[in-house]
Amino acid sequence: MRRDAFPRGRRAAHVALAAAMLGLTACGTGSDSGEVTMKHYFDVGGGHFDRIGALCDAQSGERTKIDPVEQEAYKDSIQVQLAGGSPPDVFSYWAGAKTQYLVDQERLTPLDDVWEQYGLDRSVPKSLADASADYDGHKYLVPFDYHYVGMFYNPKALAKAGITETPRTWDELMDAAAKLKSVGITPFALGAKAQWPAQFWFDYLLLRTAGPEYREKLMTGRASYTDPQVKKAFGMWRDLFDKGYFNRSANGVDWPDAADQVAKGEAAMTLNGTWITGYWDGNKISPGKGYDMFPFPEVTPGVPQAALGPVDGWAVGTGAAHPTEAKKVLGCLAGPRAQEIMAEGEGALPPNRNADISQRNSVVRKAAKEVEDSSTFVFNYDLATPPEMSDEGLNAIAKFVHDPSTLEQNLKDAQAASERTFQK
Repeated sequence: MRRDAFPRGRRAAHVALAAAMLGLTACGTGSDSGEVTMKHYFDVGGGHFDRIGALCDAQSGERTKIDPVEQEAYKDSIQVQLAGGSPPDVFSYWAGAKTQYLVDQERLTPLDDVWEQYGLDRSVPKSLADASADYDGHKYLVPFDYHYVGMFYNPKALAKAGITETPRTWDELMDAAAKLKSVGITPFALGAKAQWPAQFWFDYLLLRTAGPEYREKLMTGRASYTDPQVKKAFGMWRDLFDKGYFNRSANGVDWPDAADQVAKGEAAMTLNGTWITGYWDGNKISPGKGYDMFPFPEVTPGVPQAALGPVDGWAVGTGAAHPTEAKKVLGCLAGPRAQEIMAEGEGALPPNRNADISQRNSVVRKAAKEVEDSSTFVFNYDLATPPEMSDEGLNAIAKFVHDPSTLEQNLKDAQAASERTFQK
């Protein structure tokens, strides 16, 4: 379960910590020991990273020194190390706008040779590789795990409303929602207390109507939040609120609360990522019977059906002490076994298509197939646009969820933030 997989921009509270670490990083990379230093923000509970470290030591012939750091502290400490020219040999990072920022700052070493040597273009689905690894014509990241955002639902709740097939189009989804409401079941549960869970509705509605190319323009400041395409997406979302298709006080509950509403049959569906399966599994809710998943339906015919979610990967910083040895370790981290261990330990999905997921539950396997078959993979909003903009955008979305009638002003505020961000 990766509820912390969504970075929320720079935190002022960590500036002092990062500055204090500056004096430590110059000698903190392990350059004198001959060890390949690996710094990451992943959960180490359950010991899966001990297994990954032992595996990569054996496969690469190198000795690794693994340094886990809490995510919030990581965001600043890794920036300090990179800026100081003393990066870890290998470090984890979020694919998308955050990696692009490091590429623009010339903080990363190209990894084209790693991709070629280990045949990653053959083992990583093209849609995933194009989205997560390619920046300015080179490979800079090795994908390590990912999640898929889909519509997770309670089969019994749908059956109670007489719905025998999952919706494939927007009209079918709206028909299902009307039937659910008529039998006293909330169609959609939303727990947006942490802000980021709400972004998926905007993401998919914009992707399914305006398309991935337009969304990319919006994420990079080449389109406006006051454009008709954005207003249309929010307008469709607002219609759901107006019809009472969401639970009350969505900003007052978190995503596990929304998951609980679905599990209990109080609500039928929730739009979230595959980490929710780990939450339900932990609560002894049976996949396929107690919960299932279907992709966000087609809205405008002909628009590419993009898959959505976050991707975590590994990078090598400019000036790493052991770049050659680091790339050997990356070969292991890119391999199926390391990613199997990671996926099992974190409730994620392995980017390497040769990884064995046959023992994972049916819902997770279904999500993996959706990504495999998708024409393109895109990152959720707060990983698709720079941190300065994502913070402002999430705030605008939160205000909309609280009161959809404020949409016009929220979009004007978001556009002003976009202009400040991209006209620097």
